[in-house]
Amino acid sequence: MRRHVEHHRNDRIGWLRAAVLGANDGIVSTASLVLGVAAAGSGRSGVLVAGVAGLVAGAMSMAAGEYVSVHSQADTERADLDRERQEIEADPAAEQRELTAIYVGRGLDLALARQVAAQLSARDALAAHARDELGITEALAARPVQAALASAASFSIGAALPLAVAAFGPEPQLVAWTAATSLVFLALLGGLAARAGGANVVTGASRVAGWGALAMAVTAGVGALFGAVT
Repeated sequence: MRRHVEHHRNDRIGWLRAAVLGANDGIVSTASLVLGVAAAGSGRSGVLVAGVAGLVAGAMSMAAGEYVSVHSQADTERADLDRERQEIEADPAAEQRELTAIYVGRGLDLALARQVAAQLSARDALAAHARDELGITEALAARPVQAALASAASFSIGAALPLAVAAFGPEPQLVAWTAATSLVFLALLGGLAARAGGANVVTGASRVAGWGALAMAVTAGVGALFGAVT
């Protein structure tokens, strides 16, 4: 009999979230920084110094923040699993009844729910409780190091895009070039992320580009205001 193969995207959630968040922050924060400094009247060298400093600081901040937050999630998952393991060892019959109630709540009749709970408990009771009671699965498990590296790398890549424009674009139109190309980068990022996650590409692109445009406009306005004052 030919096996039916299905391709799902839930195993991408961890790294996709970190990568998209990192790249988006890299583009938006660096482009906004470049626009703010340029609008304040600084030359190309000052803009590049600020942009490079923002890239390094942002990448380290993203990595540290992602590692700490995801590690906290991993600690919570580990504590829940340890507690569940102790409960199974202390009263396996009660835990099996708990599984039975879960399966009844999902639509199985009582007899079948008892049979499923018994078979899954005999095979790996902790895995059954982790999946069906706690909602912890291998695909969605917290991976702090992976998330930190993905965030730092994607932030650096994202930040390098507006920096390249600031370095090689025409200096008299630096603000316009940085803003326009950054919006294109953001739209492409949103579209690619939506496609990888199975969502609507146009919606993803417009959402990311829209929020990025708002952030850049506010920062450029602040920079222009301070430049006018000085």
